Amino acid sequence: MPSSLLLEVPALADFNRAWTELTDWLSLLDRVIKSQRVMVGDLEDINEMIIKQKATLQDLEQRRPQLEELITAAQNLKNKTSNQEARTIITDRIERIQSQWDEVQEHLQNRRQQLNEMLKDSTQWLEAKEEAEQVLGQARAKLETWKEAPYTMDAIQKKITETKQLAKDLRQWQINVDVANDLALKLLRDYSADDTRKVHMITENINASWASIHKRVSEREAALEETHRLLQQFPLDLEKFLAWLTEAETTANVLQDATHKERLLEDSKGVRELMKQWQDLQGEIEAHTDIYHNLDENGQKVLRSLEGSEDAALLQRRLDNMNFKWSELRKKSLNIRSHLEASSDQWKRLHLSLQELLVWLQLKDDELSRQAPIGGDFPAVQKQNDVHRAFKRELKTKEPVIMSTLETVRIFLTEQPLEGLEKLYQEPRELPPEERAQNVTRLLRKQAEEVNTEWEKLNLHSADWQRKLDEALERLQELQEATEELDLKLRQAEVIKGSWQPVGDLLIDSLQDHLEKVKVLRGEITPLKENVSYVNDLARQLTTLGIQLSPYNLNILEDLNTRWKLLQVAVEDRIRQLHEAHRDFGPASQHFLSTSVQGPWERAISPNKVPYYINHETQTTCWDHPKMTELYQSLADLNNVRFSAYRTAMKLRRLQKALCLDLLSLSAACDALDQHNLKQNDQPMDILQVINCLTTIYDRLEQEHNNLVNVPLCVDMCLNWLLNVYDTGRTGRIRVLSFKTGIISLCKAHLEDKYRYLFKQVASSTGFCDQRRLGLLLHDSIQIPRQLGEVASFGGSNIEPSVRSCFQFANNKPEIEAALFLDWMRLEPQSMVWLPVLHRVAAAETAKHQAKCNICKECPIIGFRYRSLKHFNYDICQSCFFSGRVAKGHKMHYPMVEYCTPTTSGEDVRDFAKVLKNKFRTKRYFAKHPRMGYLPVQTVLEGDNMETNLQAEYDRLKQQHEHKGLSPLPSPPEMMPTSPQSPRDAELIAEAKLLRQHKGRLEARMQILEDHNKQLESQLHRLRQLLEQPQAEAKVNGTTMSSPSTSLQRSDSSQPMLLRVVGSQTSESMGEEDLLSPPQDTSTGLEEVMEQLNNSFPSSRGHNVGSLFHLADDLGRAMESLVSVMTDEEGAE
Repeated sequence: MPSSLLLEVPALADFNRAWTELTDWLSLLDRVIKSQRVMVGDLEDINEMIIKQKATLQDLEQRRPQLEELITAAQNLKNKTSNQEARTIITDRIERIQSQWDEVQEHLQNRRQQLNEMLKDSTQWLEAKEEAEQVLGQARAKLETWKEAPYTMDAIQKKITETKQLAKDLRQWQINVDVANDLALKLLRDYSADDTRKVHMITENINASWASIHKRVSEREAALEETHRLLQQFPLDLEKFLAWLTEAETTANVLQDATHKERLLEDSKGVRELMKQWQDLQGEIEAHTDIYHNLDENGQKVLRSLEGSEDAALLQRRLDNMNFKWSELRKKSLNIRSHLEASSDQWKRLHLSLQELLVWLQLKDDELSRQAPIGGDFPAVQKQNDVHRAFKRELKTKEPVIMSTLETVRIFLTEQPLEGLEKLYQEPRELPPEERAQNVTRLLRKQAEEVNTEWEKLNLHSADWQRKLDEALERLQELQEATEELDLKLRQAEVIKGSWQPVGDLLIDSLQDHLEKVKVLRGEITPLKENVSYVNDLARQLTTLGIQLSPYNLNILEDLNTRWKLLQVAVEDRIRQLHEAHRDFGPASQHFLSTSVQGPWERAISPNKVPYYINHETQTTCWDHPKMTELYQSLADLNNVRFSAYRTAMKLRRLQKALCLDLLSLSAACDALDQHNLKQNDQPMDILQVINCLTTIYDRLEQEHNNLVNVPLCVDMCLNWLLNVYDTGRTGRIRVLSFKTGIISLCKAHLEDKYRYLFKQVASSTGFCDQRRLGLLLHDSIQIPRQLGEVASFGGSNIEPSVRSCFQFANNKPEIEAALFLDWMRLEPQSMVWLPVLHRVAAAETAKHQAKCNICKECPIIGFRYRSLKHFNYDICQSCFFSGRVAKGHKMHYPMVEYCTPTTSGEDVRDFAKVLKNKFRTKRYFAKHPRMGYLPVQTVLEGDNMETNLQAEYDRLKQQHEHKGLSPLPSPPEMMPTSPQSPRDAELIAEAKLLRQHKGRLEARMQILEDHNKQLESQLHRLRQLLEQPQAEAKVNGTTMSSPSTSLQRSDSSQPMLLRVVGSQTSESMGEEDLLSPPQDTSTGLEEVMEQLNNSFPSSRGHNVGSLFHLADDLGRAMESLVSVMTDEEGAE
């Protein structure tokens, strides 16, 4: 809105502020509505969101009166103003905010309706999901009941019937799964803007499980059908095979009889004919070998299933008969071959047969060796086992041939005499007959032994390989089952993990619930560590056995271990994120304070919870809040106030108003402190406790003064100030007493009420306070002006003189009560004078005096009014007075009276009488009789304005290097790594550190010097007063009043000599600027001085003026010597 319009129509500013506030709130509410996502399918989450939407709608309705008031105010403004531009702007803004209101309300209602529909759809889907999971459970239960069925027709038929019934049930149950899928698709389609991961993952799991069950049932049904067919065919095949065996046996008997005829070997044609018939028979035997093995294997299965029944005995007899006939048939076939080969070249045939067997055995041994190594997964080893079973069947088939050949060789060698062998073995001819016969025998025997040895080795090799395969199958079976079990459990945990919402999307109130759920999940997955270890142990055992796992198994193991580690990491990260979110956003967090700064600033938190601030433009960090830095810089404007008590009070008043503590009543502060049970004053408070207490205080202030208090900003700045005062090292700890002292000192309350409360905090249960406890209170109190760099003006950091003064005021009692403490505080001791001056400054802010300043001509005078008691109708405003300006004809040593509230007629008459009286007094009288209630005096520290100069230099260096991140406090955490500092930077940092150290030493030495100076000045002044004016006048309530202690004047001749505080707010004498005389000196009376003089000069009882002046000169020289020594030490440093 144009500033010219705001000037022309002032009421527009209030309207514009209210309109902006309501618009911003509506925009924020709309963004919150759009950003809120719920977990589709989670009824609890949806219900919580519905409740929150309802509460948000109620908040909107509660704000409707504000909208209506704004519209009414707009109409009134339009009626009152004739500016067309202003009327147009008002109309446009009202239309816009009404449209925005309706839009937000519509969004809320639509979202609420959508959530209700989502709740209904999710409920239906969950019910359908439960039904689908129920039928899945029933199907799994039936699958688990499946066992190896007896190998009988009835059992197999029963299993087939059960499997078909299950398949039928699955077709019926498919409807439940389809309904759940349809409802899930509806949820995924209609509420895609929300979180649908839970619905998606559960639906995928249901469909995958359903497909797996379908596949198992189909495979089971096919296997049972095949088994049933084989069983049906088995009796027929057995009968058919037995019939063939009978025919083959008959043929073999005929051939065997024919081969045993005499002189058969001489008929070569007959031998060839028999050999051809034998080959046909042998071909049929080999063709029926597989049929025999299948019948034998199936028969054994049937026998195991019929164990103990009559059918089993019958079938056993038939199988034994089949095996006997088969063995006899093969033996007869081999005998027939042996007889047919019994000719003149028989030994050669035997030799060739043995050689063939050796070659075959070598080939089989190589084949068996090639079956190694053992496969790395269950299917591969199962295949190897099947191959080896076929290999063993081949060995079993070959066994009769080998045994028959070896038996034939044995018989041949036994029956043939050496003469016959000599005839058979004709080569080489040169050998003797006996040697030739021996060679034939040796050769056949050697080959037979080799065949027998290789056969035994092959059988042992086969048996060993079978043992390894069986062991590998057992271990791989265990590994497969363990991996499947682990995979299932990991999938279940991953489903839960997949349903997690991002931590940033969670509601703050639900963080603790989510944290508990994740901890429960962590407890549930902890036993999975044993499963993972078991799987890995099985894998290592297989490696120990020489079994190299297949890439498939290795990938599964790696996948399971990776998923387990990721799951652990995810759970721990989730817990950590929730802990951090709960810490940063929960009830005990500082998150709400992040809004106390605006860009480019960011609020951050150090490990001990102390806040610091990051400037992203300059890439620096600092401890002070940006607004606090601006406030401290603005306090520099008050450094031109010449009188430190007023300077400090005015700085504190500006700080008090910036922290909104001027709105805090003492009762409200006490309620907040009691609410947080802050009763142990010696106990430390951490940052969160301080923030919680401050939040309680400012929340109450916001309720009482809605438009004046920004809770996050006030809490953050007040925390910043408390840390600057009581925790300069940023340890993150403040004592309860320090916290109370800081808050109570700046709250809105009567001065004596504050004194009573503070005294109560350090008093014992009996209501008395000793020196130590009073020292704690004064120490915490003096830190407040110390933080502003004004501590030297109030006696420095050493509070021992103030404590001693208080107890001397109480006649050196060991403990004091509240009444004595209040009486002493009414004297405004030097260490606490800033507090009553603060109250007078606050009272004078709104004071309007119907008078004109004789210097700057301000009329009416706002604030303090200073009326001359020397001249009629002579007034000075606070600005001129604080800057030391005077009008012509008026001297600084003339008496004046101060008013912090408008004067009454009685006060005017009283002051007129004082002026009239003072008219008859000479200038010499005022020079010699300074009657003062408050006198800004020059202390040793302020003689050359050293404290101010040091503070100014300190502030200059701080501002000069602030962009480099330098701070007099411990450096806050850096935002990012910084480049190495240049030599110039290092030099400046060293200079700043040295200056701070030097400032501390100077302050300590200045305090010592000041204490000594005060004592010397006090004694010297009393001596002079005793000689020149032994009696002091005392006036009350507006009349001039003798000072409790007279102090040195400023060297500046323009310094005022007489001040008196008058006002309705307080009747105490105002604290002096520097109050050089300690309070204990103030309480010293004339009698004590006389007694000291008498003790010092016992021989001089009369008015020995010369002796007194000599003593005064000695004291003056001692003071000058002390100052000189201190100055020389400082110069040497």
